This record gives sequence, C-alpha cells and structure tokens, in this order.
Amino acid sequence: MILDILDLHRSGLTQRAIARRLGISRNTVKKYLEAPESCLKNPKSYHRTSILDPYHNTIKAWLDEDEYYTATWIYDRLVNQGYTGSYETVKRKVGKFKKQKQKIAYMRFETEPGHQAQVDFGEFQVELPDGSIKKLYLFSMILGYSRKIYTELIERCDMPSFLDCHIHAFEYFAGVSDQILYDRMKNVYIAKLTGKDKFNSTLIGFAVHYGFVPKVAPAYAAWVKGKVERPYTFIREGFWRGYGFVNLVRANKNLWSWIIKKDERIHGTTHEKVSTRFKREQPHLNALPPQTFDTSYRIYRRVYKDCTVHFQGNRYVTPHTLVGEQVILRPKDGQLRILQNCWLVVTYEIPSTKGNLVQKKRFYEDMKKDIDMNRRKYHHGKKGKGRAKQTISPQKPQYDMDVEVRSISAYEEIMQEVSS
Repeated sequence: MILDILDLHRSGLTQRAIARRLGISRNTVKKYLEAPESCLKNPKSYHRTSILDPYHNTIKAWLDEDEYYTATWIYDRLVNQGYTGSYETVKRKVGKFKKQKQKIAYMRFETEPGHQAQVDFGEFQVELPDGSIKKLYLFSMILGYSRKIYTELIERCDMPSFLDCHIHAFEYFAGVSDQILYDRMKNVYIAKLTGKDKFNSTLIGFAVHYGFVPKVAPAYAAWVKGKVERPYTFIREGFWRGYGFVNLVRANKNLWSWIIKKDERIHGTTHEKVSTRFKREQPHLNALPPQTFDTSYRIYRRVYKDCTVHFQGNRYVTPHTLVGEQVILRPKDGQLRILQNCWLVVTYEIPSTKGNLVQKKRFYEDMKKDIDMNRRKYHHGKKGKGRAKQTISPQKPQYDMDVEVRSISAYEEIMQEVSS
C-alpha cells in the first residue's frame, strides 16, 4: 500500500484523491507521506490477559515431563487446581506449546560405504486358526550407505536368536560394517557408566569376534536411526498387510523374495537402485571370520560325585575325571554340549521329558577301569578309622612272635589222645 500511495502522490494527486482512490483514510495517506519508513516498523504487540495466564508455568512443566500429555488430561488437573475457564482455551494453549517444542531442526547425514549398519526389532502379530494371537519379531539390519536390508521373522527375542540373525545378515551381505547402531534394547545396552556406554558382555564378545564396534542411539532420538526405522513401515504396509501367514519358514522365504525385488527400485533418498549402491558398498565391508560365533547360552555347573550335572530337570553323565570340576553347558536346538574350558567333552540330545538320566556307558566303564581312582576310593592297604581293615590270615601271625602255626587236624589228633 505504501508504494501505491507514493506513486499516486508523485503523479500529482492530492491526499484526498489518493484516499478516495485507495479506499483508505486520509490520515493514513498523510502518515505514510510524512514518514514512509514507519511502514517498516513492526507493529506493537498487545498481550491480552487470559484466565489461563496463572497456569502457564504449570502446563509447561507437565509438557516438559511428558510431551504426550493430552489437553484433556491437563484440563482435568487444572480444574482441580481452581481453573474456571473453558476446555477450548486449554486446548489452544497446549497445542501452541507443543508446536513450539516440536520445532527442532535435524541435520541429514549420509554414511560412507561400509562404515555403519543399523539394527532394530519390530513386533508383528498372527491370528491362529483357534483365534489366539501369536507374536512374531522382525529383525532388520540395513547398511547405511546402500540401504541394502536383511530382515528375518523369528519367534523369540532372546540373545541366541538375536545374534543368529546378525550372523545370517553378515552372510547375506558377505561382510561386516565397521559400526552397528542399536536402540537401547535390553539385549544390547546395560547403562551409561562413568560417561561410557556399557554393553552386554555376550554382545561385546560377539563384536570382537566379527570386528565391529557397537554404538547406541541417544534416548528418545528416533531420527538418529531413521534408516532402519522407516523400513518397518515399508515392510508392514508393503508386505505384511494382507499377507496370508502359514508358517514361519514360508513367511521368511516370501519376505526375502519380496526384499530382493524391492532392491531394484529407485530409493527415494539416494535416487539410485539399492542393488547398484550395494555393489559399490560391498567391497568396503570387513571380511567374515573363519568360524562363526557360538551363540548358545553359557551355563556353569559343577560335576557331582555321581559324575552328573543337572540341567532343566535332567541329569547328564560326564567323565569321572571331572568330578568336582566346573563345566560349561551350551544348550541350543535340542542339544546340550558340555565343555571344560574350551574343550568339548560330550554332546547329548535334550529329552522332551524331565527326570531322565542321560549317559554314555563308556564313562562308567572308564571309571571301573581306573585302578588309581578305585584305590583312592576304597583305601586299599591302609588302616585307621573309617578305612577298610586287613583280613587276618591264619597262616600269618598278627604279631611278630615265635608262634608255631598248626593245622586244625593236628588239634583233633591231640583231643583224641586226651579222651582215650
């Protein structure tokens, strides 16, 4: 408007004519002609008092505690504190505060080839024929540079299954990235001690074996792991919705086939095919170790005197030489391996029932053949309390004396002579 006023004034029109043509007050025309720079000044803001003003700090404190508190929740508690205004007033103010809190800028970063992978778990549900609901867990590992993804449905979210999925992903990629970024899941993260992240000891051993560095994302910072968070929606909506689940094996085969096809799409962020970028990234991955990591549980037991160790209601026989020693039990896939230090002692099939004595007959046979052990066991040739005593032989005196030892027939002849 100021430009129109100045232009008409330069054309020779009076203030009255300018006001009539622009449909504004003559005083407005006069003001802008006398001080054109006044239009550049910000208008004075006037704060209208509100019945909600005394509660502003309270609302902010609640939203700082938990930004997901709803306006309804806040309104109910303000009423208990004496607020007499309307719910709509509270709703507008809560929306304004939440909008201010959500104005956060994020810096996009792209990882170098082979530098980082991201791992996460998602939960899916299956309705069985009997109407019950079964939970499945979706493991995903995605390479940061190429967006190449490995994903697998599993039934348990325990540590062996978690690490097995890692191994399957490494084999799928034919390599390992320098870093793997995790959420603060209990299988991975313990706590922050002395300013450093403390990880699960089993995961640390696994990371050393495969040569990667585990990293944990900051708390409540889902954008840090956006590369692996977004594919969950992609898989859930593109593959899972409407999928007819039959069994876990078939579901994983169908999922992998679907993922391979999607690798040929143009990625929305990189504007390249996933498969094309993976060909450039794969040579930068670290080589796999010669042997896979043993992901089974590690359970410590001491061998009893009857040469057995107890595990889940059954007894398993070990060599007698391990009595009193501590051994390591490694159960997995229906088998129980018993190790002493790093040496495999024996492998047993785990029975489906409890109360069984599971054994290898050769262990007890070896114990019977151990002469030295049996001598210690029965204390042969020793005297004393609690020890086996020597039998007194009739051919040998118990004491060192000159005693003539006669046979019983000699005494019988003597008795016949006396009686006669």
